[in-house]
Amino acid sequence: MTAEPADRTDDTALRRFNRTAEIATTDVIRTYSTSFGLATRLLGRRHRQHVRNIYAMVRIADEIVDGVAAEAGLDSTAQTAALASYIEETHRSMRTGYSSDLILHAFARTARECGIGEDLTGPFFASMSADLADDADFTAYDADAHADYVYGSAEVVGLMCLQVFLRGADRTDEELRTLRRGARQLGAAFQNVNFLRDLADDTDRLHRGYLGGSARLTDADRDAWVATVFRQLADAEAAIPLLPKDSRAAVRSALALFAALTRRVAKTPVEVLYRRRVRVPDPIKAVLAGRAVIVTTWERDR
Repeated sequence: MTAEPADRTDDTALRRFNRTAEIATTDVIRTYSTSFGLATRLLGRRHRQHVRNIYAMVRIADEIVDGVAAEAGLDSTAQTAALASYIEETHRSMRTGYSSDLILHAFARTARECGIGEDLTGPFFASMSADLADDADFTAYDADAHADYVYGSAEVVGLMCLQVFLRGADRTDEELRTLRRGARQLGAAFQNVNFLRDLADDTDRLHRGYLGGSARLTDADRDAWVATVFRQLADAEAAIPLLPKDSRAAVRSALALFAALTRRVAKTPVEVLYRRRVRVPDPIKAVLAGRAVIVTTWERDR
């Protein structure tokens, strides 16, 4: 009887670990976001798991700074240490291609395959760190701080996903500029409308003022932010035809969902936004996803 080569056994073990890591990231998106979960199901098979891996990595970091660590009993110093440890392990796993943390192992594989570097993860973690940096009772973001925070927390995530979509694709420099602007604008739009619908939680539980600094928003402020979000969505929509076809339906679906959410926010008095979260019903999400698939089906490929 001939013994199997050792490298084949090791490869089988690694493949099993990789699959387990992907199951973990898929469970994260399924648990935390029905909207993005639906959108990722519309992605082509070659993109789907990579985007889930990105989402899971950023979701866990966000949870560290948004209350999970605090509810577990960690004080501010321990929360900062937990985030620092997560950052260090993320970047170590990106360099080596391995982590004992299943979420970070999956993300590292995506980062290495798709060319996601610390030029993108660094700004993301800077924004996450900003949420823990101030021990004051209320953290107010002025215009410059808001722009920096949104770039790190959302725009670079759009750029990470773009790295996934464009791997192996050939685009001109002008097309790449349009695509990168679209990815950043879509991320910014998502973040800004989420700030609007999360006014109650951000203000009362997290004690943060992402949109109005220390001042309470008025209906006029809400209208100005809604107009900003719609401009950002328009920029993002203009870039969609330049994406590979097997990524467009998902991006269209997510864009349409957040446009619908923005319209609902626009009709909600700001004092109501300070009391409850606005959402889009699941049947409407399904209709928007279906429309995105139909539109994309009839487009030409790239």
